[in-house]
Amino acid sequence: MSACATPSDPPPDSPSHAGLGAAGVCDCHALTARQDADLTGLALYAVSRHVGRKLGAVLAARGLRLEVREQAYLLPAGALGGLDELLGAFSRTERPDLLAAPWTDGGLDTWRMAPLERWARRLGSGWFAAASEALHFHLQPIVALGSGEVYGYEALVRAQWEGHLLGAGALLEAAAAHGQARAFDAHARRSAIRQAYPQLTGEQMLFINFAPGVVYNPDICLQTTFETCREVGADFSRLLFEVTESEAFPDLRLLKRILERYRAEGAQVALDDLGAGHTGLTYLAELRPDIVKLDRDLVRGLHALDPRVPLITALIRYAHDLGIRVVAEGLETVEEVQMVAELGADYGQGYFLGRPAETPGGLAAPAASLWTAG
Repeated sequence: MSACATPSDPPPDSPSHAGLGAAGVCDCHALTARQDADLTGLALYAVSRHVGRKLGAVLAARGLRLEVREQAYLLPAGALGGLDELLGAFSRTERPDLLAAPWTDGGLDTWRMAPLERWARRLGSGWFAAASEALHFHLQPIVALGSGEVYGYEALVRAQWEGHLLGAGALLEAAAAHGQARAFDAHARRSAIRQAYPQLTGEQMLFINFAPGVVYNPDICLQTTFETCREVGADFSRLLFEVTESEAFPDLRLLKRILERYRAEGAQVALDDLGAGHTGLTYLAELRPDIVKLDRDLVRGLHALDPRVPLITALIRYAHDLGIRVVAEGLETVEEVQMVAELGADYGQGYFLGRPAETPGGLAAPAASLWTAG
């Protein structure tokens, strides 16, 4: 969320403006194909006088004689291709003071005021609407360290666009830039359930990521997710909803309501990145998730004499005392797998155990030998 007090994008993607459809389903769950086809240009604003003077000087140095209206420089559509270069003239501390609103034939739309950096990402990701309609998922195994059995798979969102494979980071950044973070997150959840769940076998779990910041009312915002589960005949006890970026969502009371809503349907919940300074011990004690994931940086290169061993041991013991199971992420070597297993982690995830793939690939052959040999 922008720290700017003005609206960061059109009303439909803002909780204060979100409405309910006839069936009581949040209308912000529908992705819209905003192409900005009517964009004549951008109105550039500066919050501080210092940045305003510098903005005028930078524009003049580029030979742009711009119309000034309502204390804004009107940058025409033909000059929008140079936004990244324009931003490059400002420091990271100055950039938050640069705002922009769309300028169309109908005038200035100040409801869509947003940081100039966001508009640069938006105009540079015109592929977003088409890519969102072609989502698919790579599945990475999560392995029980005691038995070597695949406990479940995490669904990792991907999209193909003009021969390029787009990962979650690019898609989420584009969604935010287009003002559709909430709608995209819900769309990705539903797509993961439709595409990935039918591929799993037995009692295998499906881990589905979601960002808590997109859920402003769990009784409303999660309805379409639950409807999709029923649509595919999913066993809710085999679904695990994993909170990502919990550090950016400090409202523990609302987060607890969200997790309780998932659990009320019979699903499990997880928190990620324990030990990274984001998902702290307070979160564990207050939220009591079913599973917590150790941050990959905490276990990378782990060995018996590693000074991180006492910390990891304490974190795992604390989680277990609260009845929470532990997944160690980012396992890339046999030594790391053996160490986290010895320290008490319940499950492992990482390239050594199995890479993300378009279909469930099971345990990687080199890793399988760890259990078959015993």
